[in-house]
Amino acid sequence: MEVERARDDVVVAASAGATTIGIALLSGVAGLVRVETLPTLAPLAVYAVYLFSRKGGPYGSLDEPRNWAAAAVLAGAVVVAASAAL
Repeated sequence: MEVERARDDVVVAASAGATTIGIALLSGVAGLVRVETLPTLAPLAVYAVYLFSRKGGPYGSLDEPRNWAAAAVLAGAVVVAASAAL
C-alpha cells in the first residue's frame, strides 16, 4: 500500500469515526437528541462506500479524500438534524 493512499484512508476514517462518536455522545451522554443505533452508523457507511469505490481508477476531480471526509460529516449532521426534528 502506498503511503499517500494510507494517509487518505486515515483522513476519511478519522472524520467518519469522530462524527460517529460525536453523534453517540450527543445522544447518550449529553441527551440532547435521541438517535437510534443504526442511524448513528451513517458516517461509517460513507467510509465503507469510500473504501469500496477505491478499487480502480480513473477517479474524477471530485473524488478526493477531503470530499469524502466532508460527506461523512454531512451524513452525521443530517442524522442529528433529522433526529432533533422528530
